[in-house]
Amino acid sequence: MTVLTPHPTTADLIRSVVVALLAILQVLVAALAGSAIGEVARSVDTPLLAASWAFSIWSLIYLGFVVYAVYALLPGQRGRAIHRRVGWWLAATAVANALWILAFSHRWVVTAELLLIALVVALAVTYSRLSRDHAQDLTEQLAFRLPLSIYLGWSSVALVLGLMAAGVSVGLPAEGVLPQVGAILLLVILTAVVLSVIGSSAGFAGFAAAVVWALVGIVANDRPIAVTAVAAIAAAVVAVQAARRIGRSVQPLRLALG
Repeated sequence: MTVLTPHPTTADLIRSVVVALLAILQVLVAALAGSAIGEVARSVDTPLLAASWAFSIWSLIYLGFVVYAVYALLPGQRGRAIHRRVGWWLAATAVANALWILAFSHRWVVTAELLLIALVVALAVTYSRLSRDHAQDLTEQLAFRLPLSIYLGWSSVALVLGLMAAGVSVGLPAEGVLPQVGAILLLVILTAVVLSVIGSSAGFAGFAAAVVWALVGIVANDRPIAVTAVAAIAAAVVAVQAARRIGRSVQPLRLALG
């Protein structure tokens, strides 16, 4: 059965153009910030700091967002209900991301964490709305749903890393038993949330992969042994659970990519 796409309106065009411009803006802001983000992150050392190479995933995220923006701008896409439901939410993520970069690069760590929370909330709303139906084809899965899933996965872990950094920036200890216990508790909570998402939604493959990538980054960064062990176990549990659910599905590709 052929699914009719509503005729795109002027509002659809405006939304799509705004998202595309914001996609370019966040790339430019990230490029101008350069290595400042990494330098600030390393200067606020916490038990949950990931290895430098783990942050390279931002390049993939920005590329994925640009691909989505181009995809959503196509005449055959602009009028679709799915873009109307999530387009402005994704525009909000681009604004929050650009502001987060500026705040963090200027060492406004607490402000940056608040912006990161706003970013994750907007991504979570978008992911939830996408989960209400399936993609119309593989192109949508790869150009739209997969990039968003990766973005949410990494940002969710980044929020937890940023929470530790914000605590240290306001005077909480960075070393000793207390921050290690705090880090382990945050990892346990994060893992529980991630497993809940994997168990209750479709299109979680990129989400799970990004979370595992971030956790492995923590393991590889010579953190306290207890934190390293918990991060390693969390990465393994998330990877196994995601693989098991996909492997048991009668439609594994649809479950994995949405």
